[in-house]
Amino acid sequence: MSLSLSGTVALVTGSSSGIGHASARALAARGASVALIARRQDRLDALVAQIQESGGTAFAVPADITERAQAEAAVRATVERFGRLDILVNNAGLMLLGPIVGGDPDEWNRMIAINQQGLLYMTHAALPHLLAAAQDDPRRVADIVNISSIAGRVAWANYGAYNMTKFGVNGFTESLRQEITKKHVRVGVLEPGGVETELGSHNTGVMREGIDTFYETTEVLQAEDIADGVAYMVTRPRHASISELWIMPTDQA
Repeated sequence: MSLSLSGTVALVTGSSSGIGHASARALAARGASVALIARRQDRLDALVAQIQESGGTAFAVPADITERAQAEAAVRATVERFGRLDILVNNAGLMLLGPIVGGDPDEWNRMIAINQQGLLYMTHAALPHLLAAAQDDPRRVADIVNISSIAGRVAWANYGAYNMTKFGVNGFTESLRQEITKKHVRVGVLEPGGVETELGSHNTGVMREGIDTFYETTEVLQAEDIADGVAYMVTRPRHASISELWIMPTDQA
């Protein structure tokens, strides 16, 4: 079985760093033309250059996906540029930890906007194009991969609002999977454990100290490990659908 994605188009949100950056490169290396969605234009341009230097095809679309109009415009720009859309990787996310008691509702709103609303906006805009691609060559199948977290499976103290957003991603993914997978748009959730990315860097105080200690004492995953999982999910034969993939560091229980 060929693992080539030649002739397909992928869109990756949050592709300016971490898992999104690595996933975009992995999909481009397998032949997909990749639309890179994030807010930081300079990083997107640098990634486009890296992919092109490696012989791939990429297109930068600076956008804030928490704004519905910008999310819709990003999908529209991708289809206008490449003519189709076969793969959507909803990766953009934010993790701000802390207790619920005395917590900051503005931080909760930021996480809800990125982790949930942005994912909803992107999925809604992409679905008509994915459904069309699933009926067309070269693969006659399309894919949505939603990047969740172990925090979408297990709840911990001081993770409450973040837990809520990721449990929500898992529930939405499963509902959509049941709705459209028989139309050959495969919908799966990928749940990483600890990964060396910028995700924890937005925290401060005691929470940041706990995150730093974890990363100092644990051989965590690399973004490329998760990108490999994304590539695995979207390169299965048409008759096989990976609905859930949970990837953990060996050191993390």
